[in-house]
Amino acid sequence: MGLTPGEREFVRATSAVLRDPLTSCRGHLELLSGDPEEQRTTIVLVLSELDRMGRILDDLELLAEAERPDFLHPESIELEEFVHELTEKASALAPRRWTLDHAAGGTLLADRRRLTDAVMNLAQNAVQHTGQGDTIAIGTSVVEDEVRVWVRDTGRGIAVSEQRRIFERFTRGRGAHRRYRGGGLGLTVVRAIAEAHGGHVELESRRREGATFTIVLQCEAEPEPERLENSVGVVVPHLP
Repeated sequence: MGLTPGEREFVRATSAVLRDPLTSCRGHLELLSGDPEEQRTTIVLVLSELDRMGRILDDLELLAEAERPDFLHPESIELEEFVHELTEKASALAPRRWTLDHAAGGTLLADRRRLTDAVMNLAQNAVQHTGQGDTIAIGTSVVEDEVRVWVRDTGRGIAVSEQRRIFERFTRGRGAHRRYRGGGLGLTVVRAIAEAHGGHVELESRRREGATFTIVLQCEAEPEPERLENSVGVVVPHLP
């Protein structure tokens, strides 16, 4: 049985996105001279490209596993503790004005590791679309039967025409290649993790007005009274 058109397109896109770092490694190694300083620089570049390939392969593996019944290992998560943990982890990604928007009380039944991966992907996406003076905020809320976990930034935003397609595999926003070199799988992974939990991802953004990505999940327990709400937010220092 041959591949479907969708499968052929996926194989083609995967080949293309992996060929880029492979070509880069080969080019650097072929031009390598006997100069020790140049050798050190080349080794750093090649290792960086290999790391990039590793991240792409990890994302592909996750997407392949997302349909399996044992993909998630749910546990009871204390939301207030969880959002503080997420903000602290994200603040190590890059020097930004990291802020805790809101910490809801209550518990959520979810896979802690997978949900952490999804939020870190959103935080990394925000880093790639902001500058050092921009704010990136993380927050949680419980509204009726929904838990909402969001990452908000004050970056350049996303045009309405691009908002649907950026969740597709190997797709990056217009001009993204000038800012960073990624596999284009981060938001696809976020969506897969949310949907595996029975949830979805929402996006609110306008050009030059930042973006807010929200993972929306169903409550599995009664919410507790909210313990922190601050419209200004708690600033978290960047951790080197």
